[in-house]
Amino acid sequence: MQHELVTLPDAAALASRAAVVVAGLATSSVAQHHEALDRVPARLVPMPVTDPDLEAAADAYAARLPPALDVVHLGLGPDGHTASLVPGDPVLDVADRLVAVTNPYQGHRRMTLTFPGLARAQQALWLIAGEDKRDALRKLLAGDRSIPAARVEAARSTILADAAAAEGLGST
Repeated sequence: MQHELVTLPDAAALASRAAVVVAGLATSSVAQHHEALDRVPARLVPMPVTDPDLEAAADAYAARLPPALDVVHLGLGPDGHTASLVPGDPVLDVADRLVAVTNPYQGHRRMTLTFPGLARAQQALWLIAGEDKRDALRKLLAGDRSIPAARVEAARSTILADAAAAEGLGST
């Protein structure tokens, strides 16, 4: 997949999370997305991560997904993970579901869109900040499928990266 890389000025500081860790936490993806989308005509449907049967909840959430997603907002971890598609997790090999539950990562199981779920996106919009992401960003741009992020497919992909993450990578 071709990515358009846009380097942001040093003054820009961006952060994003793509998966919910625990509902209700101020640092959860849901709280951050609600705050960010407060003034945008968008509808956010949080993943049901507090449901006692996470597998059934993931299936129910997948059933609510439209055939195509307008935009999927993604971040990039230093280890090359995106959404909650983490290196070494069995969820990376899920091909028959749109939403799945991961093994514990950083102390929590997570619900995430799978690669087939992300492939429904017309636009992948990546927000990447920090020097610690530079190597993973380089691999993403090279299509190095050794990192989960490089396995994401969307009709179009735009990467917004701060200067620290994009140093030496060029820009458009």
